[in-house]
Amino acid sequence: MTINPSETKRVRGYFGIGAERISKPLNLGNLIRSAHAFGASFVFTIGAHPNAFDFISDTSKSGSHLPYYHWDSIGEMALPQDCRLVGIELMAESEELPSFRHPVKAAYILGPEMGSLSPEMVARCDHLVRIPTDFCINVAMAGAIVMYDRVRTLGRFAPRPLTAPPSRRRPV
Repeated sequence: MTINPSETKRVRGYFGIGAERISKPLNLGNLIRSAHAFGASFVFTIGAHPNAFDFISDTSKSGSHLPYYHWDSIGEMALPQDCRLVGIELMAESEELPSFRHPVKAAYILGPEMGSLSPEMVARCDHLVRIPTDFCINVAMAGAIVMYDRVRTLGRFAPRPLTAPPSRRRPV
């Protein structure tokens, strides 16, 4: 079954997603492709390694469809007015993603591979959120989970049923 994108549910507000000090081109390309698929308004990086900009895994050519911003430092980062910065990080003070109320205007920032958000970035964040996993997951995967949660909670979807529907398969 093919879904017409014009028939999908629209999400209120806007969001961008980015990564601090990302270094692997496959991760950045995958994050940007997922951002495009989930309807991001923009993508960004702060202090990304020069090698990260080879977006070979971005098969949707997202750069033709949404703005991409790169800042060398946190001080250069300029988000839209009233946009809330949401850090995605495994920290004790982070709120669990399933309980988090997404801002209508948000920019989500993920840390680098094999690292965490810098203390300066954590201080700049309006909110800190963690995905309830036992350990760190891939940065592009983490971004996709956060974007899915945003679309699910801010989109105009029917509520989930309280019980599972009956199986579509006939008993054998």
